[in-house]
Amino acid sequence: SLYSGSSGNCSVIEKNGKFILIDIGKSARITTNAIKDIGLDIKNLQGVLISHEHSDHVSGLKVFLKKLDVPVYSNCATLDYLADYDLVPAHIRLEDMNLAGHNIGDFFVTGFDTPHDSVGCMGFNIHTQNGTRMTMATDLGCVTDNILNHFMGADLAVIESNYDEIMLRENENYPYYLKTRISSNRGHLSNNQCSDAAVQLIQSGVKKLHLCHLSNNNNTPSTALSQLAVTAMTKGIDITKDMEVVRANRRHEITMATQF
Repeated sequence: SLYSGSSGNCSVIEKNGKFILIDIGKSARITTNAIKDIGLDIKNLQGVLISHEHSDHVSGLKVFLKKLDVPVYSNCATLDYLADYDLVPAHIRLEDMNLAGHNIGDFFVTGFDTPHDSVGCMGFNIHTQNGTRMTMATDLGCVTDNILNHFMGADLAVIESNYDEIMLRENENYPYYLKTRISSNRGHLSNNQCSDAAVQLIQSGVKKLHLCHLSNNNNTPSTALSQLAVTAMTKGIDITKDMEVVRANRRHEITMATQF
């Protein structure tokens, strides 16, 4: 995770120096520097996956790709939005991430719909050639059975844990309509909702779990992790043993990396 949160999101998936990006929600400069900081060469970028069109996922996309020639993958609604609102350079090839999936360099990627208040929102399954899989969903108001099925058995699960319900309710700087939007079934996932889903994933055999897209105003990394630990304990699971749980960081200077 290069950076994660309501102010911007970007993840890098790398194998043998070649890589893909998921979202570019901060400036091209920040993203480029973060890529260099982890020792990757921008010439080895093989594609960009876009989950949806909100600014914290695409604000740096156009400038970042200005001098590159790599395809952008998403659903048709999101790709149309990017083109219509001039959020991607005209020379960039836009590829529909359909259910059949795409070979993107050394990875095979499929997408699945997630409920969020955007023109279209996707999670992704990233498969490696040696048979491992990462599943990621950054923005979703609820966890449907279909979403849970996509996560089941993943070698690495990356799922949103956006807000603490009490912190959101007591936040006097957030108007009622915004609180309602965040907590709706097309908003964001609370720590409680994330923890309930995560426990089911752990029970299915998931050993590596990342909590992503934490709110800067209505959550803290320790709060999200504590809620998961409490929920897991009710099912007899100690998340400090035999598994890896990490909170994604907002700042690219503290890079979160996991092998899967």
